[in-house]
Amino acid sequence: MGTKNIMSKRKPPWLRSKLPSGVAYHRLKKMMRSQKLHTVCEEALCPNIDECWTRGMATFLLMGDICTRSCGFCYIKTGRPNPLDEDEPRRIAETVALMNLKHCVLTSVTRDELADGGAHIFANTICEIRQRLPKCSVEVLIPDFKDDLNALKIVMDAKPAILNHNIETVPRLYRTVRPQANYQRSLHVLANAKMLDSESVTKTGIMVGLGEHTEEVFAVMEDLCKHAVDVLTIGQYLRPTKFHLPVHRYVHPDEFQQFHDVGMQMGFKWVESAPLVRSSYHADEQAASLLHMPAHLK
Repeated sequence: MGTKNIMSKRKPPWLRSKLPSGVAYHRLKKMMRSQKLHTVCEEALCPNIDECWTRGMATFLLMGDICTRSCGFCYIKTGRPNPLDEDEPRRIAETVALMNLKHCVLTSVTRDELADGGAHIFANTICEIRQRLPKCSVEVLIPDFKDDLNALKIVMDAKPAILNHNIETVPRLYRTVRPQANYQRSLHVLANAKMLDSESVTKTGIMVGLGEHTEEVFAVMEDLCKHAVDVLTIGQYLRPTKFHLPVHRYVHPDEFQQFHDVGMQMGFKWVESAPLVRSSYHADEQAASLLHMPAHLK
């Protein structure tokens, strides 16, 4: 299938999502504000926020809400970040314990100005959560740390249950979509995570609808399989504002099903592929399945 531009002003019916509401949503929002915490669910305008927050799932955003990079697709603010809050890991862990989560997802803005990219904040948060809620599995969605193996080792030594680093798009579009990132560098991060801990579950995600060809998506999937990535998420890119990259096309659900089927045939252990899928969508279900898988099948 090609990528003929079928863009229209109206979103197709399969991209409709509920506005956040309900008791569980407002309770969790109040809890986040009281602890002075951020979630990527809010900062990145996730379309699944109502569904996830209603079932008690949230992705915590570490190290503030200002990023040092300026990706063409991302709604998170770009600029000079505030000083690190070294107490943040404790507050996140207390919130995770209050929520009594079985699975927790941690991500962050990119902090290129820091020597370790903030890797120790990830590690400290994992440790704080484990002290309070030992049975809670922790998934981390990390930046590339500028391919610093020592920074990645700090995170991997804390033993996250799942290590996620998003590849985001096909190599041809990197200069436009991720101008301060590098496709090969992101592959190195995923490969090095396995090198540092061969038993770790690795995960990545890509967006479609940015102008990629279907064949390019399959090529990326093949690269990821060569690097032993276990979990792949694929979702539709949605333009957050008129200042961000335009949507080239809305990909039909049938194509997402094709991505899923081909990915499973390639050897991924889990492929989450649908228009509204985002990195943490159904992360708790993935963890429940993969973390209890016999070691020889991982």
